[in-house]
Amino acid sequence: MLSTKVTCNSHGQDSSYFLGWEEYEKNPFDEVKNPNGIIQMGLAENQLSFDLLESWLQKNPDAAAFNKPNTNQSIFKELALFQDYHGLPAFKNLRFLQALVRFMSEIRGNTVTFDPNNLVLTAGATSANETLMFCLANPGDAFLIPTPYYPGFDRDLKWRTGAEIVPIQCSSLNGFRITKSALDEAYKQAEKQNLKVKGVLVTNPSNPLGTSLSLHELDLLVNFISTKNIHLISDEIYSGTVFSSPSFISIMDVLKNRNLMNTDVCKRVHIVYSLSKDLGLPGFRIGAIYSNDDRVVSAATKMSSFGLISSQTQYLLSEILSDKTFTKTYLSENRRRLKQRHEMLVKGLQKTGIRCLQGNAGLFCWVDMRHLLSSDTFEGELELWEKIVYEVGLNISPGSSCHCSEPGWFRVCFANMSEETLILAMQRVKSFVDSMAKKNNQSRHQQLLNRNSRRTKSLPKWVFSLSFHHREVSGADER
Repeated sequence: MLSTKVTCNSHGQDSSYFLGWEEYEKNPFDEVKNPNGIIQMGLAENQLSFDLLESWLQKNPDAAAFNKPNTNQSIFKELALFQDYHGLPAFKNLRFLQALVRFMSEIRGNTVTFDPNNLVLTAGATSANETLMFCLANPGDAFLIPTPYYPGFDRDLKWRTGAEIVPIQCSSLNGFRITKSALDEAYKQAEKQNLKVKGVLVTNPSNPLGTSLSLHELDLLVNFISTKNIHLISDEIYSGTVFSSPSFISIMDVLKNRNLMNTDVCKRVHIVYSLSKDLGLPGFRIGAIYSNDDRVVSAATKMSSFGLISSQTQYLLSEILSDKTFTKTYLSENRRRLKQRHEMLVKGLQKTGIRCLQGNAGLFCWVDMRHLLSSDTFEGELELWEKIVYEVGLNISPGSSCHCSEPGWFRVCFANMSEETLILAMQRVKSFVDSMAKKNNQSRHQQLLNRNSRRTKSLPKWVFSLSFHHREVSGADER
């Protein structure tokens, strides 16, 4: 009695990415109440700088109380009454959108500016990405996405829109970088499947790789969409998390430096942004689409009525983002803390013999555990993942859930927990790896004994006679 959309299996909820979350929720780690529980390392959430936001709220109580600054005059009623999807005129033209685009420019070193009239607010990046799919693709059309990619894209981009994803296969041989040959091959694969390619979607910085796209990769993408006359969506929700070199390069920087602003190519480039990662506010559901195509902006604005940001949230965030001193301090300190925590995870894993892809951004590491697999297969990867979840007590995301083409890679998050919890997680990993090494040594030793036993049994009787005679002679000499 339900619709085919509801009953179809294209949501992706049965992915190991989501299954790991379910196991965590059954047995969540708590330092006091459940110290042997599962530690959540599958959640890309930034809790490292939450104290900075709390400190700002304490110093600016009028914002959270919905009072006009430095007055006791409440604007709660004004915020609580009905607003259409354009938001309050004051927010639309003067406050929140202007504060948001200024913050986006600040993250990019003020090398580019954004027009608030080209911005459409959405209830998080999930809504923004799906809205763009509805605007740009018909059911059955395809977008090309580099692997590995965020597991939620199978749900966000495909489930309700009917769009398809064709992977751009990237390899560990070059650090999973995008190449022209990989782009061309993905396009050919789509054609073989009789899919019309409408565009390419990239995350920059990458989730799950924790790396920002190079200028060479961005140039390749612009050239590719120019040649194919298709769209490019650049999901830049981690742009403010770049904590070490190379620095972040936005697709807007490339368009500006190549004098492509106000061209047809520029109109086919769209940016997705959110405050969930950079500011650590996923619960506020603040996302945005930035497009230079007026038709996309108009259509996305109409569709945004299905996922609005509350007026109260807009007001509070406009106050925070308008404080230039705070945003400058926050971005700098947040990057410093991310870098420190990233190094802590990388060094902790290195002590166990596990290496990570060299990263410079994000809230996670792309971890190489290929040497721990029982077999170089995705079955071997899932077997290892299950041991890590159930025996070690860590929820991490297997590479297969991210559509990685090579088994043995895992995404491990580090910014959603305390330093003490991360230390405990590394201790658990070390104990697990040590126990595996011990079992492997014992197994090899037993195999050697069995091999020698079989070899001994197969020797002819005269060898034993000769050996017995040799021992008698040797014993006589010793006596």
